[in-house]
Amino acid sequence: MHVYANPARFLKIARPLTGLFGWAGVALIGVALAIGLFLAPRDYLQGESVRIIYVHVPAAWLGMAGWTGIAVASLMQLVWRHPLAAVAGRAIAVPGAVFTFVCLATGSLWGRPTWGTYWEWDGRMTSMLVLLFLYLAYIALAGAEKEKGGEGRITAIFGLVGAVNLPIIRYSVVWWNTLHQGQSIDIVQGRSSIDSSMLWPLLASASGFTLLFGAIVLMRMRAELARQKLEARMRRMAAASSGSGRAQ
Repeated sequence: MHVYANPARFLKIARPLTGLFGWAGVALIGVALAIGLFLAPRDYLQGESVRIIYVHVPAAWLGMAGWTGIAVASLMQLVWRHPLAAVAGRAIAVPGAVFTFVCLATGSLWGRPTWGTYWEWDGRMTSMLVLLFLYLAYIALAGAEKEKGGEGRITAIFGLVGAVNLPIIRYSVVWWNTLHQGQSIDIVQGRSSIDSSMLWPLLASASGFTLLFGAIVLMRMRAELARQKLEARMRRMAAASSGSGRAQ
């Protein structure tokens, strides 16, 4: 990863990848949702309400993956002092929070016809709500530390500590008696309890949203680096102006 520590080298790769990820993600999402919402069969128990899975599951996945990215960036910042790590963490936080909120909102809408209630304080839903609060706290802490001119070390430590919530989310349906259904897809063992007619649109939707997430993160990192470059240029101009004023 130190190969991309140079912002100029990173930007050279990020510029084409942003468009590639963005357009590919939008196209994949469009195809996946068209199949999932209109062509895939309805569930024999949940009926048409199961179609929300094509948004809910990718949102849940990206909410957790986003904080995983923050934790990795925080580790790289604290241990290896990677110059782009703090930028990456801040870039991930906002889209991660948005997808976590989408997960909670779609889960509530799905829960009403399935469970008879919009909200239940079970392990999975509560730990996802905690994740949303962690995102909001991270965003606020990063903004405050940046405003004070800090290096972001406190924010990085918070990013690592917050990762403790991820295994709680992952295994909450195993550890506690919960209304939330158990694991339907086992990536490690390559097994799924979802019928293939619903599984492939779901995987395509998750891939599309992941590509879109990556494009958003790259755009935010590029914007942050451009802002830093502009601020550095303004400081140099101010210093030069001040120096010439003293010389006169």
